[in-house]
Amino acid sequence: MAGYIEDRWYKQGPPDPKDPKQKPTRVETARCGQGRRYKVAGIPGVRARSFENLTGAKGAKAWLAKAQHQASAGEFIDPRRGEILLRDYIEQEWWPNKGYTDPSTATTVRSRVWTHILPHLGNLQLNAIKAPQLKRWLAALKGSAGPGTINEAWHYLASILQSAVDDERITKNYCRSQQSVRPPSRPSPKPRAWSKETVLAVQQAMDPRFRIAVDIGVGAGLRAGEVFGLALEDIDEENGRILVRRQIKKVGAKLCYALPKGQKTRDVPVPSYLLKRISDHLAARPAQLVKLPWSNPAPGETDRERELREPRTHALILPGARGGGMRRDAWDTRIWKPALSDAGVIGPPEVIRQPVKSRPGAFRTVKTFAESRENGFHALRHTFASVQLDAREPIVAVSSWLGHENASITLRIYAHMMPEADGRGRTAMQAWFEGSS
Repeated sequence: MAGYIEDRWYKQGPPDPKDPKQKPTRVETARCGQGRRYKVAGIPGVRARSFENLTGAKGAKAWLAKAQHQASAGEFIDPRRGEILLRDYIEQEWWPNKGYTDPSTATTVRSRVWTHILPHLGNLQLNAIKAPQLKRWLAALKGSAGPGTINEAWHYLASILQSAVDDERITKNYCRSQQSVRPPSRPSPKPRAWSKETVLAVQQAMDPRFRIAVDIGVGAGLRAGEVFGLALEDIDEENGRILVRRQIKKVGAKLCYALPKGQKTRDVPVPSYLLKRISDHLAARPAQLVKLPWSNPAPGETDRERELREPRTHALILPGARGGGMRRDAWDTRIWKPALSDAGVIGPPEVIRQPVKSRPGAFRTVKTFAESRENGFHALRHTFASVQLDAREPIVAVSSWLGHENASITLRIYAHMMPEADGRGRTAMQAWFEGSS
């Protein structure tokens, strides 16, 4: 079998001319006492490796046997490839090759990895990230992040380590092979629908210019970005439908049009009442033409990217207060949360006076509302789903209207909203038993 061990400190001397049968003596080489003594080499596809003097002979023999066996089976991975720091591997190999097509997804992933993984594990070698290190990392995260965030960070790390396995830098991904170390379970979503009174109270607390967003959110189940991207051409009054074809999303500090979440367009049947509300809104506040790039506001690097990102113009039903597209952060802080507070859904804001840097002696008033994820714009979407399910619409249809990837997602999120069985199955079983007697 290919492979050998070389002693680089000593070599075999010439035979004794007077006694050819005598075992040749060892003689020192030019590098005797310098560097590592034993070198394993000669295995095809395996880089040579050197071992120290004291226990090197034994280690070299074990390494030779293992490398020969794994090389012959095509499974050899040089452990030295795993000595790269996790930070260097992520920055130099993993991240540059991810190739996210959605820039907002790329921003989110990068934020999670650089915030929750690299500060804790970035200075460890890839092959040093094992069960004890993962336990310490999870314990550290518990002090600064919730279960959902920790679970998400765990799956990002698992993906990174699996890429390292695929790149033949390490042999084992401890995020996926250790049952004794697991992240906390992701909290099970339990969305709550609003009452009609709450919906109307929040809507009435808004500036009349923006009330149509509530009608569309609760009447068609659109996400906030989809409401902001809804155009005049998407209202199909003849067939009583809203066509969900795009959303407005923020990438960095800029806005762009993009396909709805999951890259899925859809049609939603809506009542005549909602169509009338939209018509009345447009009569008072006509749609405005808004031009935005498609998918990514950054300049394209190739002709194909430039073509795909070419700006598009749509007559938006709900443009921003100053024209252009509606910004989600401005909507939340200036329109949505103040309305929630005025309607009594959340508490009053904390009011802080901050100095204005450009105007010495001047102050500005800043209102900060408490975080309330369960009362975000999605509450209107949950209310839409609740009404549909309570009316016993098929779960597959509701899933399609909501734009979910499949009905199992809808069922997982909204199963608790489905009406309880009304006893028809019990009656049928009773008849079956009675008929069999």
